[in-house]
Amino acid sequence: MSTQKFIVTEKARMKINRLRQVSKNNLVNFDLCLAPMVGLSHAALRELCLEYMPQGAHSIWPTEMLNSRRLPSEKLGETPETAKHEFEENLVPQILGNEESFIADSMAKLEAWGAVAIDINMGCPVQKALKHNYGVALMGDAKYAAEVVRMSVRNTSLPVSVKLRAVHESSSDGLYDFIKEIEDAGASWITLHPRTPAQKRRGQADWDQIREIGSRITIPIIGNGDIQTCEDILRMKEETSCEMVMAGRALTARPWMFWQLGELQGFAAPLNRTGEIAPQTPLEEGAEYGRALKKMAQLCEKYFGENLGLRKFRFFVKTGCPWMMFGHQLYALMTKAKSFEEIELYLGEFFARDQEMTKRTELRQ
Repeated sequence: MSTQKFIVTEKARMKINRLRQVSKNNLVNFDLCLAPMVGLSHAALRELCLEYMPQGAHSIWPTEMLNSRRLPSEKLGETPETAKHEFEENLVPQILGNEESFIADSMAKLEAWGAVAIDINMGCPVQKALKHNYGVALMGDAKYAAEVVRMSVRNTSLPVSVKLRAVHESSSDGLYDFIKEIEDAGASWITLHPRTPAQKRRGQADWDQIREIGSRITIPIIGNGDIQTCEDILRMKEETSCEMVMAGRALTARPWMFWQLGELQGFAAPLNRTGEIAPQTPLEEGAEYGRALKKMAQLCEKYFGENLGLRKFRFFVKTGCPWMMFGHQLYALMTKAKSFEEIELYLGEFFARDQEMTKRTELRQ
């Protein structure tokens, strides 16, 4: 991999600084963050990713989508979606919502829970969100969406961000008009996944929209979509000039992308891997995936217990295994296992042989 040098304009510098100041201690200094993903962006995955975080590097960390109608009656920290470990920093929980009373109560609880910012989901295309006018349904009316941002901003002292999708293929004007409303309503930054709702995860993400929108707005933009390798992170930064890159499912297969990127940017190796070099070759990454799965199994049991933990672990493997040669065989073993003891046994048997990881899969991110 080659390191990239970027020309940073004064406007870009101001936007980068604004994003980095999301933390009360200004501890955001890294170009990669994890995406909020249902069933995946929980405490276990966040802790696994932190195992690969370079020393001195600080990112922002999501939760799974949280329903603002449910949050007020929940005890945060005791539900699977809000579990967190005591050393977590820069938590930016993502909420679904459109009613001020629920949003206000949710904001207060999340701030007390430890959030440093709140993200509003305007990108989820699933029917469950659409039928309540949550998620991408909010993108059907810019004034309505802006009011959701406005009501969120007036009910918290924390920064409020928005994650959204493209509006139409090959069109950035309509998207810009929508985002301008969001910006004027008080959003501190946006994350753009430039696929339309109809595309879901199919097709190719249109990074040109990230570049075009980012050049026209004054708030920071995080780019998301089709990030599968560390090279993709560097290329998105170069081609779009976004302030940060967000990766989703690829980090379930390759959580050491944090380490790889940090190595290129001059950060020290993760604390527990001092003196080592990040895995690069297909065989090195295959072996590291085995180590990551063993750790993830332990974390799923730690946070969720046996029954729920097994279900979450299997879903994690199902998401990441397409990047592995013979990943379907690995997943079959994980579904066969009835306990974490059996998980450990099958992982030991599978990774006793050399295994290789592919750079990319046809599964779009």
